[in-house]
Amino acid sequence: MPALWIAHVTVTDADAYGRYAALAGPAIAAYGGEFLARGGRYLQLEGREHARNVVARFPSLEAAEACYHSTEYQQALDHARGASERDLVIVETTG
Repeated sequence: MPALWIAHVTVTDADAYGRYAALAGPAIAAYGGEFLARGGRYLQLEGREHARNVVARFPSLEAAEACYHSTEYQQALDHARGASERDLVIVETTG
């Protein structure tokens, strides 16, 4: 089953977060991830608002999790730590 990687982000250091984004994209692609939404317009209806919302589709929940724990993604994530407030969830789709 495919899975969605859903991140809600508030960037606090644009330069450092830019370094994260430059490295994260290729790491996500290497695990079969493709971006469905990356920033862009949104409408916050409930919960805590984050200025940046990202959705990527992976072939499976396991692929998305493997990407997150990969050396490549963790190296990217080092730039996001301290440069953003993030919530991230991986959700398996229904088909």
